[in-house]
Amino acid sequence: MRKAFSLIELMIVIVIMGVIYTLSVTSFEQRSEEFTKLTLLNIKEFMKNQKYEKSVKLLCLDDCKSCDVYVDNVKIKTLEDLLDDSVRVYRYEFLSGTREVLKDIYFNEEDVQEDICFSYSVDKQGVGDQVFVEFKESVYDFTTYLTPTKKYASLESAIEAAEQLIQEVNQ
Repeated sequence: MRKAFSLIELMIVIVIMGVIYTLSVTSFEQRSEEFTKLTLLNIKEFMKNQKYEKSVKLLCLDDCKSCDVYVDNVKIKTLEDLLDDSVRVYRYEFLSGTREVLKDIYFNEEDVQEDICFSYSVDKQGVGDQVFVEFKESVYDFTTYLTPTKKYASLESAIEAAEQLIQEVNQ
């Protein structure tokens, strides 16, 4: 009569448990990514968390109905209803103030000209475009490197926060 498991039986059980654990964690990560709705508050973090060598870019064309995420110039994801054409982008400089960023043009793969409604990119060092984005009565601050995107009620309050940060750094 046996009173214990053999070493082989125990190793088989450990391998089976490891495989089940790996499959469940992978499945959980995929589901959590699917359920996270991308917004202006978390798009910068999403882009920084991508695995890339050169850059990650969010490109919204024409009326901003859909936006594409490019990793090293390869489209990986299309986002629907992230923005609309009411989005405004501002660049802030301490000495010269705020100015609206003019919309660029873009030539697609078929060499057809399209208007860029909104774009945001993160370079290989993890530094993104330093802009304020005004959308639906809120202003999103993309100017900081290390902190998540902040949301303000107005462009003036975002500028005040930026000026206060500059004054703190200068002291």
